[in-house]
Amino acid sequence: MTTAREVMHAGVECLGLDDTLVTAAKRMAELDVGAMPVCGDDDRLRGIITDRDIVVKTIAKDKNPSQVKASELIGETPVWFVEPNTDVDEVLHNMVEHKIRRLPVLDNERLVGIISQADLAAKLPEDKVGELVEAISTTSH
Repeated sequence: MTTAREVMHAGVECLGLDDTLVTAAKRMAELDVGAMPVCGDDDRLRGIITDRDIVVKTIAKDKNPSQVKASELIGETPVWFVEPNTDVDEVLHNMVEHKIRRLPVLDNERLVGIISQADLAAKLPEDKVGELVEAISTTSH
C-alpha cells in the first residue's frame, strides 16, 4: 500500500491569516507553486489560497491585493485533507470526488505536507494519474 506520506510534498510553508495577497503572490512566485496553505497562530490549517483565487476574487473585482488579507479569502469552502497513513487510492478518490488539485496532509491537526497532481504523477502508475487529471480537468475551476 502506498500512503499519503510517500507521495506528499513535505516542508510546506503556511501564510498567516494577516498576510496580504501581495505577500501570498510573492511567496507563490518564490516557491514556484500555485497555492499556499493559510495557518493560524496555532499552526493549524485554516484554508488554502490559490493564484486563481487572487485573480478571480480580488483583482477581477477591483480589490487591492495589498489591502486584502489571506483570512478574507478562506472559509468559503471546506478544506479537505488526509492523514499521512491514508492509502493513496483514498487520496485519489478524495481529489476526484471533491474536484481538487491539491490535498493537505494533516498529522494531529498539524500540516505536514501537501499532495498535488504533480506529486501523484511523479510517483504513481499512469492509469491512476490519468483518471485523476481527467476528472479534475473537466470539472474543476
